[in-house]
Amino acid sequence: MNSNIICPEAGKDYPRISYGKGPYLYDETGKRYIDGSSGTVAANLGHAIPEAIAVLEEQARKIALHPHCFTSTVLEEYVERLVHFSPFDSGKAWTVTSGTEAVENALKIAVQCQQLRGEHGRYKILGRWGSYHGNSIFALDVGGMAIRRSVFQPLLKDFPHLPKAYCYRCPFGKVADQCDLECARTVEDIIQREDPGTVAAIILEPVVGAALGALPAPEGYFQIIRGLCNKYGIVLIADEVMTGFGRTGNNFGIDQWGVVPDIIAVGKGMGCGYYPLSGVIVNQNIVEVFENKRTPFMGGHTYACNPMGAAIGHFVLDYLKEHDLIARVKNTGARFFGKLQTLRALDLVGDVRGLGFLFGVELVMDQSSKAPFPASLQISKKVVETAQQKGLIIYPGKGSCDGQNGDHILIAPPLNIEEDVLGTIFQLVEESLMEVLEGVRHKNGDQAARGASP
Repeated sequence: MNSNIICPEAGKDYPRISYGKGPYLYDETGKRYIDGSSGTVAANLGHAIPEAIAVLEEQARKIALHPHCFTSTVLEEYVERLVHFSPFDSGKAWTVTSGTEAVENALKIAVQCQQLRGEHGRYKILGRWGSYHGNSIFALDVGGMAIRRSVFQPLLKDFPHLPKAYCYRCPFGKVADQCDLECARTVEDIIQREDPGTVAAIILEPVVGAALGALPAPEGYFQIIRGLCNKYGIVLIADEVMTGFGRTGNNFGIDQWGVVPDIIAVGKGMGCGYYPLSGVIVNQNIVEVFENKRTPFMGGHTYACNPMGAAIGHFVLDYLKEHDLIARVKNTGARFFGKLQTLRALDLVGDVRGLGFLFGVELVMDQSSKAPFPASLQISKKVVETAQQKGLIIYPGKGSCDGQNGDHILIAPPLNIEEDVLGTIFQLVEESLMEVLEGVRHKNGDQAARGASP
């Protein structure tokens, strides 16, 4: 297929999409696919909802974009709803258009807040290894995906990174539920080593998405981090770009542990793919620092706080409430998660994890040693391509073990998907894994036979 589009994978023959409806996508040949990844974990309500289209049309007929010297009722009411939807008692919100923008602005708010507090030496942002916070240079620097960072290494400031909270591959060699949460407690050592007076913020994904394949934090982890941030005057940022708006069976992923951050970065399911919408929700303790100094946040984007985004944002919040989707995700997700656990019977499945409607399956060469497949085999890519041939779209991941090796797949269906379609997703995932496993066995058998031949 000839195209002038710069594709992530040069030379790949991408099928052309024709349209989507509900949880399904249709290409130009008429083939139907189940969208088992909700686009890029953003089309959380599926495709072509008539009411969503009507909302966009109605707002476009009024005003699609206005100068920043104006505000609008649709925007003011929406940001107020965002604060009420968050775990904050009070605060402010602001919208932009991508998850990267949301994270970048959350980081900038944290640093500017520290400046206004008189903490002029605080500039370091602590993220975790094995995390993804966006694709700008700043977000890549704070994030911990070695594969994405490597190309741009000369441009990075190389902020300090915290260890993964990764029970399956504990960086401290501990066993889950038999440890002292060293992954959290060692954070204090890092803060002290870096000098607390230089640390502005810590940013964490409540459930690590793309980088580690739906990996929730262990129980007690966020409580310790919250306590350390309080102790050392550090701003705690929850990156909820993937995990917000019902994806985890909670309003936000951090709600699972009853911890309240200072800033929340949001996106993806915020607009559910009907409009590029993201933003930041800021707790009152941060807001009042700006208000007391009578100083605005030093941020601004062409499409920030636009009425089209606000209109579709209202629709999403209404839809979640009217269909009681968040509670449904919690209950249905738990049942589907239980079914996914049966995949552990397959030799190449090392771990099955997740929360709500965000599921990860880690693939290994050997279950007992947890040895990953070599990156050169591209196992997760093969599973995803096999699933696509069968009519299922899921999300590949790599580098989960050591930054280069380690494969996983992400399953993140629309929140309003029917249970029978979930059953089909399971069946196609299982079939795809079995086919790839058979291919690996066949290849290994051929290699062994060649090695034994005279």
